[in-house]
Amino acid sequence: MTEVSAGTLAEMLDERQHLLEIALWMFGSESTADRIVQETYRRWYALDDDERAGIAAPRAWLTRVAGGICLELLASGPAALPESAAALPEFAAPEFAAALPPRRRPAMLPAYPQARPDRAMLVRHDHVARRFAAACDLGDTAALRAVLAADAIVVSDGGGKLRAPVRPAYGADAVARFVTSLLAGRPGTEATAESVNGRTGLVLRQAGRAVAVAGVSVAGAEITAVWIVLNPDKLQRWHRP
Repeated sequence: MTEVSAGTLAEMLDERQHLLEIALWMFGSESTADRIVQETYRRWYALDDDERAGIAAPRAWLTRVAGGICLELLASGPAALPESAAALPEFAAPEFAAALPPRRRPAMLPAYPQARPDRAMLVRHDHVARRFAAACDLGDTAALRAVLAADAIVVSDGGGKLRAPVRPAYGADAVARFVTSLLAGRPGTEATAESVNGRTGLVLRQAGRAVAVAGVSVAGAEITAVWIVLNPDKLQRWHRP
């Protein structure tokens, strides 16, 4: 099952900013606010699938939880908040890779093999990746479907700091819908094809700040896997003035 209720990237970023503003209003500290939001999402992902599905208004639930954490801190002091509350594993974490079918379990996701590929392979990858980037920029589900392999997979990583989908999506149709839904509705966002882990990928920015980076794996003329990084901590090096 793929979680589709997290909304678009624009909605997720707005939700996170809303929670940060609550915590900032209460404490006036960006670092404390970030930890409060991280703990809020940790509690969201501590719920099981049925519990999350039963929450009719996740944003309202998260707001109440964030407010409750703020009250806990006011009563107990900052030491009551964990230093690290990461709710989602890293791409490379064994427990995340275990969710993939056996033939889909690379040792490190989404890193590429260390052997230097030949130029023809890089040119082919660049061509396919740019088709993907253009389709994402337009929100064109049909164009995305055309560049995806029939058994393609997409994985996203919010690092517990966004209400990003937890589970991978499989199959060209599902991946195309997933990517379109996640990356659509991005007012003021610039999408560019850039080098990601040494090969062409996609970077999305708002006012110069990266909000998502996508790497792709290519076989022939098709994309077999899409790896989307949404974790704000991982995106800092992609920011531009």
